[in-house]
Amino acid sequence: MAVILLLIISYLYPAVLGAAQLVFVAIIVVFLFDIFILYFTDKGIEARRVLPEKLSNGDDNPIEIYVQNHYTFSISTKIIDELPFQFQKRDFLIDKKIKASSHTAFSYDLRPTERGEYWFGKLIVYVQSPLLLISRRFVFNDKTMVPTYPSFIQLKKFDLMALAYRNEFGIKKVRRIGHTMEFEQIKEYVLGDDIRSINWKATAKRNQLMVNQFQDEKSQPIYSIIDKGRMMKMPFNGLSLLDYAINSTLVISSITLKKNDKAGMFCFSKKAENRVVAERRTSQMNLILETLYNTKTNFHESDFGTLYGDIKRNINHRSLLFLYTNFETLDGLDRQLTYLQAIAKQHVLVVVFFLNTELEELIHNNSGDIKDIYQKTIAEKFAYEKRLIVKELRRRGVYTILTKPENLTVNVINQYLEFKAKGVI
Repeated sequence: MAVILLLIISYLYPAVLGAAQLVFVAIIVVFLFDIFILYFTDKGIEARRVLPEKLSNGDDNPIEIYVQNHYTFSISTKIIDELPFQFQKRDFLIDKKIKASSHTAFSYDLRPTERGEYWFGKLIVYVQSPLLLISRRFVFNDKTMVPTYPSFIQLKKFDLMALAYRNEFGIKKVRRIGHTMEFEQIKEYVLGDDIRSINWKATAKRNQLMVNQFQDEKSQPIYSIIDKGRMMKMPFNGLSLLDYAINSTLVISSITLKKNDKAGMFCFSKKAENRVVAERRTSQMNLILETLYNTKTNFHESDFGTLYGDIKRNINHRSLLFLYTNFETLDGLDRQLTYLQAIAKQHVLVVVFFLNTELEELIHNNSGDIKDIYQKTIAEKFAYEKRLIVKELRRRGVYTILTKPENLTVNVINQYLEFKAKGVI
């Protein structure tokens, strides 16, 4: 712009032409010098992206970037990280100034909202010298895949909560009915032992009466049952209700194992699948984590009749069942109530379903016109129907948890720990 201005002035004052030519030559020289200092070395900078082994769904995951400046002068950089398409972020750009022969490290957070494979592209860095005339482009990192698993970050956060739960004041112990017994040992018969426990094979070998001794089974089966039907597709804060249920299942399974119970899970919609039988083995958490990661659905209509039949066939011992589902209307509940009651007769059934937080916000907003009043009235009707669903389920002997999606895990843990304290399981 300075050269153009001087050339225009030189038409009126020819003596200025020499100054314009001198400035133009100086700009060319500085431009060539800027090219030379940026390109005289092959390794002007080094950069790398450090990714975690896996991402945690619904949580902020730190991604670290390291940049080493090998130039003998300070540089200005523009860093572009090619993020996975799931984030739909096309304007990612970080500006950094790095001193001569030094390095910098920084991180940024990514919050995935669905499970699966996330492919990171290249790490691109544009470098400028203090002259700021040209930029040199550096490219690092090949395409890298990182799997996104159910929220394992929540595991650490809620483990302390389970260990700290010691307040049992005012909690009435409940006599357990129909609980199972596990074998302890074979011993000699003494007066008062149950003759129904006589072990006839051992008696024949020892030539004296021997009986089987049993003890109360300490490890109770705890199952998380996830509805994969269309009602679980509803999103809140970017996550579907299905993913909230999956994250909660992972945490409650971990706490169950730490409390010396058996953790298991399965999913259902048209049929029951993704089954992990309740056990206390060391590999149980990895098995549950991988099963939850691979859980996929087409969000079909859920068949509770199939669920009841599957539980009757495959869960023989009295168990605590957390059923993650969602009912929006009493009519929707009425169609499934018979099956829920039948399950509750044999097991401790807890139906977990969700408050619509958007409706709650609408209810508490001020009404400005007739349209707002109408919407608020409809929202209050749906909220009231949710409370009626809770009341109806409890009247039929089914435990319930009605919760906001973000409070799901905390409320499920509290219910499980309360059952443990009361001796319900």
